[in-house]
Amino acid sequence: ANYGPNPICKGCLSCSKDNGCIRCQHKLFFFLRREGMRQYGECLHSCPSGYYGLRMPDMNRCSRCRIENCDSCFSRDFCTKCKTGFYSHRGRCFRGCPAGFAALEELMECVEGCEVGQWSEWGTCSRNNKTCGFKWGLETRTRQIVKKPAKDTIPCPTIAESRRCKMAMRHCSGGKWRRPAKTKDKKKKKKNLMERAQKQHSIFLATDKTSQ
Repeated sequence: ANYGPNPICKGCLSCSKDNGCIRCQHKLFFFLRREGMRQYGECLHSCPSGYYGLRMPDMNRCSRCRIENCDSCFSRDFCTKCKTGFYSHRGRCFRGCPAGFAALEELMECVEGCEVGQWSEWGTCSRNNKTCGFKWGLETRTRQIVKKPAKDTIPCPTIAESRRCKMAMRHCSGGKWRRPAKTKDKKKKKKNLMERAQKQHSIFLATDKTSQ
């Protein structure tokens, strides 16, 4: 039976003009739709977004998903599709994937990521493969990949890093230490400036005596 312009009693076994479907045909799901202060029943082949189909002896019903930010669920506590902007992980929805898992953007799912071990101790401070002869060098530490990611497209965290360090031995034993060329250039430049200043001062004294 139809009441008004819309077939609100489609698929119903019993129907009310004011409340819509009261009982549904076999295999259909009863869904109680709310619009403002009004609510009415509908009989659907599949439940709408945010609901899942619950089959019961008396009548199949659409039950609301109890998982936050879930668009479609398999059961009350297991989401199969999250709302836009959320990642699905073990039946739940997350803004970002938990630790140890990486985001698979094309499916908006969290998959097992790349696991790395603990950092090693910092290595010996060196420069140009030498541990002496310089004031500053670099020291490096590393860590191993414990578990490769589920997808090759998921990158692993950095497994090596370096930092600036001060050499334990500035001078190398068994050889004469030489100052860097830069230091020599500075001394030579300073000497030239002193000689030039002395020369200009001598010229000034000679000119001053002539004028007297």
